Amino acid sequence: MLVESPPEQRAETAPAPPTRRAIRAFGLLVSVGVLLLVALASIAIGAKALPLDQVWHGLFHDSGTYADVVVGDRISRTVLGLLAGAALGLSGAVLQALTRNPLADPGLLGINAGASAAVVTAITYFGVTSLSGYVWFAFLGAAAVGALVWFLGGSRGATPVRLALAGTAISAALYGYLQAVMIMDDAALGKMRFWTVGSLASATDSTIEQVAPFLAVGTLIALALARPLNAVAMGDDTARALGANLNRTRALSMAAATVLCGAATAACGPIVFVGLMVPHAVRSFTGPDLRWILPYATVLSPALLLGADVLGRMVARPAELQVGIVTAVLGGPVFIFLVRRRRTAQL
Repeated sequence: MLVESPPEQRAETAPAPPTRRAIRAFGLLVSVGVLLLVALASIAIGAKALPLDQVWHGLFHDSGTYADVVVGDRISRTVLGLLAGAALGLSGAVLQALTRNPLADPGLLGINAGASAAVVTAITYFGVTSLSGYVWFAFLGAAAVGALVWFLGGSRGATPVRLALAGTAISAALYGYLQAVMIMDDAALGKMRFWTVGSLASATDSTIEQVAPFLAVGTLIALALARPLNAVAMGDDTARALGANLNRTRALSMAAATVLCGAATAACGPIVFVGLMVPHAVRSFTGPDLRWILPYATVLSPALLLGADVLGRMVARPAELQVGIVTAVLGGPVFIFLVRRRRTAQL
């Protein structure tokens, strides 16, 4: 005859429910798997259809055939998409925490505008025509605007509102300058048109080598800021009570966001909505803890960017839509949804 265990014993032997930390860790592992699948799709799928056996051969052999060259180009494109996507997602998450605005993105502080203005200046007044030249001018433009925003925002007395206002004002002025130069110079307009759309199509090993060190440094700084930014997100008084150094945290956050977004924009052109959508979406299931938001954004942002790039190659064969166009088309409706949901939650 079976004897039923007392309730106390059943409670002791029953498996414990999974903790929130374990669920988040499992979700991050799944996200890494999704990223790997999207990266493989980016190598296997393109505007030019290739059989899978030729793709496989191109991955592990370099015999100089057309298929091997195409696969090699796709690998460079995929690697740049991984780096740029992670940079945009991280910079967006850092800026949302810094400004305490969940709808903020790297363009809020004028970083994209600074990079674009520097590139059009390089083309028009210095005769720069190569992508390798664009990279350095774009990065310097982004860095200069980041420093200017920090100075105009009050430097050591900077607040989220001051930084956002300074960034908005500088962006408006720079975009006006950019449009004026492009209208007056047809050559600059023709050369800038492709870069300003935002694309991974011009990815080369040289470009990756130039931006990779900046992206590595920016990533390390951003991930190290998770705990201080958690305190800053609670408000200045609470952050001071918790021992956070507000000036140092804000300065390092500005530096990390500028380096990450500046390097990504220099290599690919301004790509919108990735830095906005992914951190905001991630926050809905990780909560406000940046120790989880930042790693998730690092993994899922490149998955979104590469997925949009693959979609752009498929919908317009044998041509392709640039990834900046695809993310804008996808991001517009998502942004409207996020704004409406936030407004509803506040009512």
